[in-house]
Amino acid sequence: MSHIGPAPLDAIIVGAGQAGLAVGYHLARLGVPFVIVDAADRVGDQWRQRWDSLRLFTPGAYNNLPGLRFPAPARSLPSKDAVADYLAGYARRFELPVRTGVRVERLWREADRYVMACGEERLEAANVVVATGACRTPRTPAFASELDPEIGQLHSSAYRNPSQLRDGPVLVVGAGNSGAELALEAARHGHQTWLSGRDVGQEAPYRPDSLPERLITPLAWFLFSRVFTTRTPVGRALRRKFQRRGTPRVRIFPKDLTGAGVQWVPRTTGVQHGLPALEDGRALAVSNVLWCTGFGPGLEWITLPVLDEHGFPVHERGVVGDQPGLYFIGQFFLHTLTSPLIGGVGRDARYVAEQLARRASHVNARV
Repeated sequence: MSHIGPAPLDAIIVGAGQAGLAVGYHLARLGVPFVIVDAADRVGDQWRQRWDSLRLFTPGAYNNLPGLRFPAPARSLPSKDAVADYLAGYARRFELPVRTGVRVERLWREADRYVMACGEERLEAANVVVATGACRTPRTPAFASELDPEIGQLHSSAYRNPSQLRDGPVLVVGAGNSGAELALEAARHGHQTWLSGRDVGQEAPYRPDSLPERLITPLAWFLFSRVFTTRTPVGRALRRKFQRRGTPRVRIFPKDLTGAGVQWVPRTTGVQHGLPALEDGRALAVSNVLWCTGFGPGLEWITLPVLDEHGFPVHERGVVGDQPGLYFIGQFFLHTLTSPLIGGVGRDARYVAEQLARRASHVNARV
């Protein structure tokens, strides 16, 4: 294995998405030597690889990373490709040191430094920021493997557009934002479609870009980013609720689904004779199953005692107390409801960068 370069680094950021780039922006201004590594071939690929029709749920005015406005009309809902291009442009604009095509396979600690195995490379730094986000490992139920092989199966992470679907009915499992969007798309492309899962509720009773939305969004954003935090009772209660039930739908209403012919059915709980079986005992004869069942944290490569029983990091606003120099960013409700969002991650990034820079200055002063 080789080191990443001739000069020692104070920090390595793992992940060149919005969270990692925002931390890099602040570290650069604080004068901390760092590098950002990412497994993808290009900055923004994690967005380019999502389904074709995906658009953000937040208007353009609320999608700014620190130091650079998102190049879109304030009320527009940018496409996923626009987000990818923005992230790539952000890295170029601020000349952030990003190395793509570097996959971190293992992270551990030796004395006072963190070490990463990346293929034949060995990367070392006194501080590591894990900015891989909360949606890493596609999650499907164990019984998925028991379905008839003639039934096409796709997780939402692999879905791009309706051309991937086989002729015939579609079952979408998971009734959150992704499930509702893909069910509506399948139905509009002529598939008999069922949407399976509990109703996670509606975030707001108004349409995007409507007058009520324009009036309420500024207040809602303030509450989501400043009041609903891990330091307030209402914020902690909201975090527990969303962890238990999932986040509410944003722009797809039940009448949109029923109007397109989507049938809402109970949870999918198993397999009967090769067909997906519902909680009410029915088995559905379908040609396709779209799994919109979420993601696991995908942090198994971290061989340090920093994960809880569900595989999520244990931290205080991104700082791991018993592993000095290790930080997390971009996680669900890291500090506020907006923590994983493009327009909300900057505040967390600044806090993490300041904590890291303070530690780096103390460590360097002792050397």
